[in-house]
Amino acid sequence: MFYDPTYFIFIAPALLLGLWAQSRLRGTFARYARVPTSSGVNGQTAATILMQQERLNIGVRGTPGVLTDFYNPANKTINLSQTSGQNSIASVAVVAHELGHAVQDQQGYTPMRLRAAIVPGVQIGAWVGPLMFIAGYWLRSPELIWVGVSLFALTAIFAVVTLPVEFNASSRGLAMLQTSGILSAQEIPAAKRVLDAAALTYVAAAAQAVLTLLYYLSLVSGRRR
Repeated sequence: MFYDPTYFIFIAPALLLGLWAQSRLRGTFARYARVPTSSGVNGQTAATILMQQERLNIGVRGTPGVLTDFYNPANKTINLSQTSGQNSIASVAVVAHELGHAVQDQQGYTPMRLRAAIVPGVQIGAWVGPLMFIAGYWLRSPELIWVGVSLFALTAIFAVVTLPVEFNASSRGLAMLQTSGILSAQEIPAAKRVLDAAALTYVAAAAQAVLTLLYYLSLVSGRRR
């Protein structure tokens, strides 16, 4: 099964989608990273403005890298990358998206809570599941096979549940930017393009996880026949 061409038939669409999504994200971000906001507000200042607007009592930390911004619900902090210091539509859009997650957390957004609940299982299932499946496959143990499939299924569920969380955070972020005046009405569509490009990467990840799970299930079905 390590050189099974069927695997690539299953996974190729997701891999191609992933490559295209990453390319589009890099291109879109680079394009709008060069376009300053008409208000003169950069990502870091936007974070302060939006936190006050939404009455978010969270901490702000720095994190190295590009496009590495994230909200951490465990310690209630938004972690801003080096690019957030740029005065650009791209940096403001990314920061608004992460604060969208902060608002989700504050309001107890159900998909976000569900995703957080399955994180421990995913951390184990993502690597133990395939190992259990391979061991069961070669040892001809249906029990091990189904344990492996079940564990890896958590990864697919996590990837699918992530989609509404990310899309909703983007919608919240754009709504915040519209009411804050940080971006003009003419600049909002550009911010949306940045966030839509980022969302495609999550779609590709979900597709890869689901198609990998379907591949495992096809092997189980083949053994039964």
